[in-house]
Amino acid sequence: VQLQASGGGLVQPGGSLRLSCAASGFNARHYAIGWFRQAPGKEREGVLCINMRDDITYYTDSVKGRFTISRAYGKNAVYLQMNSLKVEDTAVYYCAADDTGCRHASDFGRWGQGTQVTVSS
Repeated sequence: VQLQASGGGLVQPGGSLRLSCAASGFNARHYAIGWFRQAPGKEREGVLCINMRDDITYYTDSVKGRFTISRAYGKNAVYLQMNSLKVEDTAVYYCAADDTGCRHASDFGRWGQGTQVTVSS
């Protein structure tokens, strides 16, 4: 049972990346899947979450209008599409799963390893 985050990399400000959170050993469709990030020297921060009904929760207003979350139908995965990236979006991005809903990060029971996103010119 695991989550695998991928798709990170180095991108210039204003660029885009799509992160993927692939689930194995369980059906991600039955879980809320959240994306979280942690920048160096900062606390972990919630980004976006999609619940079992596909309702979306923004944990931070800083990504509204730029980031979207969606389920990859046909695949046991969830995407985080990141557009208009800013230097301050630089962080390690993690995905996590919870069988209750989009709650606080500490309530998510399953976590994947992180993927590094670096926004720099």
